Amino acid sequence: MKINHAILHVLDFESGVNVFSERELDASGRAQRTFVTRHLARARSSADNRRGSFAENSSFAAAIKRYFFGEQEFIDLSLDVAEFLAGELARAEKHESADVLVADFDDDDDVRWFAVLILQSRMAFMHEVGQEGGAPSCDIARRFAILPNPSQKVSSFALVRASNLEVFYQDKKRSIAGEDRMVIPEGLLQCTEGVSPKEVIDTVTRVVAQVAEDHGANATQALAATKAALVERVQDDEELPPWDIVDEALEDEPVLRDAVKQALADERVPERVPVERASVERAAVRNIKIRTDTGIDISIPAEMARNSDYVSFVSEPNGLISIELKNIGSIENR
Repeated sequence: MKINHAILHVLDFESGVNVFSERELDASGRAQRTFVTRHLARARSSADNRRGSFAENSSFAAAIKRYFFGEQEFIDLSLDVAEFLAGELARAEKHESADVLVADFDDDDDVRWFAVLILQSRMAFMHEVGQEGGAPSCDIARRFAILPNPSQKVSSFALVRASNLEVFYQDKKRSIAGEDRMVIPEGLLQCTEGVSPKEVIDTVTRVVAQVAEDHGANATQALAATKAALVERVQDDEELPPWDIVDEALEDEPVLRDAVKQALADERVPERVPVERASVERAAVRNIKIRTDTGIDISIPAEMARNSDYVSFVSEPNGLISIELKNIGSIENR
């Protein structure tokens, strides 16, 4: 990752004093670079990212275009962003002090992005060293305005791709002037509110499992077929087609398939969602995790769970279920 520009502004609602920096961070410093790059990398790769499109009259879209064309300075744009967020968050019912990190960076694929992260401050206890009567003393002090750790998830941020102004964001609702709203997409960006790939994947897998159980089908097999089809269909920066995946995974179970599609319609799951491959390569998607009422935990790769040469589920005459694992060359204790 290459950091082209980065700056930090302080919104301190505890003291009532905001500090808007007029100098960029020194990205060559180890502490600054580690902090900034890790937060940017987490934001860039998060499966929870929603995609949006700027409204035609979005003032931020106009400003970011001017910036990318070299018609506006980075610091000036960052000040506009920080001042807007300060005004919005000051009107929130619950004041949350935060730092605003604004950055221009190239990711590991040499794609250029403009980023705005709201780094909510937290309280922490720290040691405090002093002198009492000429002797050293150690005490415990409570400090505010502690930045989130680089490994900590940030709940509110925006990323704009320079090449096509595509928007990625995450945010949470805040009560502002008596109205629950998200300050990133509704206020700052003025963009459409999208849905994240993770939300769609979670909804599809939940619906398939629930409908299968309601119809007396094997929920594990139905879920395995769905997850395997999901992983197979997604390519780099392609779309996730939930309805097509259900058709493919449950083609031999038309009643179950139609019931799942009706449930997806009831939940207003979109027919296609832009997605990056990393979003579906996580263990939660690639594996089926089973816990039996006898206390046994099993994790099975989705593509194997639907292949009877490796795994089979048998409904016994007494109503119980047997799981058979086949063609195992070796077993490793873990």
